[in-house]
Amino acid sequence: MRVMFMGTPDFAGEILEAIINAGHEVPLVVTQPDKPKGRSGALCPSPVKEIAVKNDIPVFQPVKIRLPENVAKVVDTPCDVCVVAAFGQILPKEILEFPKYGCINVHASLLPKYRGAAPIQWAILNGEEKTGVTIMQMGEGLDDGDILYTKELPIREDHTGGLLFDELAKLGADTLVEALDKIDELKPVPQDEALATKVGKISKELGRIDFNKSAEEIVRYIKGLNPWPSAFTDFNGKLLKLWWGRVAEFEECQELKDKENGAVAKIKDKLYFRASDKLIEITELQLEGKKRMNAADFCRGINL
Repeated sequence: MRVMFMGTPDFAGEILEAIINAGHEVPLVVTQPDKPKGRSGALCPSPVKEIAVKNDIPVFQPVKIRLPENVAKVVDTPCDVCVVAAFGQILPKEILEFPKYGCINVHASLLPKYRGAAPIQWAILNGEEKTGVTIMQMGEGLDDGDILYTKELPIREDHTGGLLFDELAKLGADTLVEALDKIDELKPVPQDEALATKVGKISKELGRIDFNKSAEEIVRYIKGLNPWPSAFTDFNGKLLKLWWGRVAEFEECQELKDKENGAVAKIKDKLYFRASDKLIEITELQLEGKKRMNAADFCRGINL
């Protein structure tokens, strides 16, 4: 099958590699323009472009894909289906409808829940027990097309945003290849708009911990925002990143029971923060200007 591919980040790159490894012909890869990176400002290609170049696949990088000349470039490329994964631009109707099987999207949630830009992190932040991937027939709206194929993935206690991202990328790649193999058998199912939820992008400031929230919610933020942008707070005038933690009871650190939310204490080699209802034991953290370390090493180096 001739599969045009549109995508940009690592998540999309894994899907592109799966398409290539499955033996499909990829006549064109469309990805975002190279962007400056680091202090030097040198332009760096997207992960998807790197994979395309490595496999001698033509690459198209429009700043605005909706411009007539860019639309013409795409629709003049013969293909059976266009696969889209985290491309980063809204596609016009002309592109959505030109392939034989249209455009299908790999979305990292169980639609109609978590439409939008950051479904992976928000599933953890909101305490979901499961997530998954949806192969969807794309329409002109935001993630509102008919569902073609889904696979579920339980959210475990050890899942960080980064680990869940990696597992969903692998699941999305495998599921997409399965969907392509049985594309003539797939029956579109309209999404239930009454169940639809939307989520926005993750911002750096979202990581600032509000200790007036419950301990369970704060721990979810510590996990869900690991590795980016990370959960953080202020500590003796410096930024303190919180990489891992768990909910703890007041019996483990009685002195914080009558303290204000956000108060901190150490018991030997353990570090505790007070939340609105319980405690949070922080087990891995990083003080501004220091390396990432476990709580025992951190406690030996500070005097509260």
